[in-house]
Amino acid sequence: MELRHLRYFVAVAEARHFTRAAERLAMAQPRLSQQIKALETELGVQLLLRTKRSVSLSAAGEAFLAEAYQILARVDRAVTIAQKAGRGEIGRLRVGFVSSAAYNVLPELIRRFRISRPDVELVIEELSSDVQLQRLRDGHLDITFYRVDMESVPPIPASGLVRETVLSEPFVVAVPDSHALAGRTTIPLAALAAEPFVLFPRRLNPGFHDLIVRLCEAAGFTPKIAQEAILMQTIISLVAAGMGVSLVPASMAQLQRAGVVYRPLAEAGAHSEMAAMWRADDASPVLAAFLLTMRAVARQEVAGRLQESP
Repeated sequence: MELRHLRYFVAVAEARHFTRAAERLAMAQPRLSQQIKALETELGVQLLLRTKRSVSLSAAGEAFLAEAYQILARVDRAVTIAQKAGRGEIGRLRVGFVSSAAYNVLPELIRRFRISRPDVELVIEELSSDVQLQRLRDGHLDITFYRVDMESVPPIPASGLVRETVLSEPFVVAVPDSHALAGRTTIPLAALAAEPFVLFPRRLNPGFHDLIVRLCEAAGFTPKIAQEAILMQTIISLVAAGMGVSLVPASMAQLQRAGVVYRPLAEAGAHSEMAAMWRADDASPVLAAFLLTMRAVARQEVAGRLQESP
């Protein structure tokens, strides 16, 4: 028995007429009659009661029709699910991100992806960069978003991972609002030489930490690290508490907190890179759809920044 036999039987049962059923199926009536007869022979029961003028269902036919409906409905559902999965419209995506990603492209990316793929389950975890990398390699995350110093970190194709820059944004200085530097419109890095710094721990993201240190060294000093914090929100809170100053990505200026102000750096070219990383061998259609949305959001973000530039 094949699925087509079920469809043939359902067509005849609904039409109560072989000729009309054959027309609906776009097949010859004699062939349809042969197929139904073969089905009855295989089952060993009579499904249809035939007269010269009508066709009706036997008791066996009534029972078989109910089951045939369920089987065909499940088959149709299986086909639909398979097609949706192949297009990345259903499934699961596990996303890791550092705290600062929540202040730039990630919220818009998640919003758009949920609109375009409402049936995809998104599992989102805020994690430090080192934990993200390990969970990505172990297969517990599908894609990660983290801060990286693209100049000091070597290419990684040999690791089986793919990295792509999503956003490049300038650094700003976070200072207590009572600080003398808070009155400036821009702050040169050299003006921070004697200031205590609140920074992200190097052990959790060497690239991001080293980038800030390198920028300071290029301005002629090594930053005095007074306090470390693993979340950008905590760094800003510690600055507001007077623990020191910090260099943070410009998007963090959205985090308005009493006691802290943000000022642009006087130096041009001091930028922070937000990168995405995923496994090179991950052929998931859901991931592919997510990457397309990510690139569209990133392009729009770049276009918006260009329009804002003087």
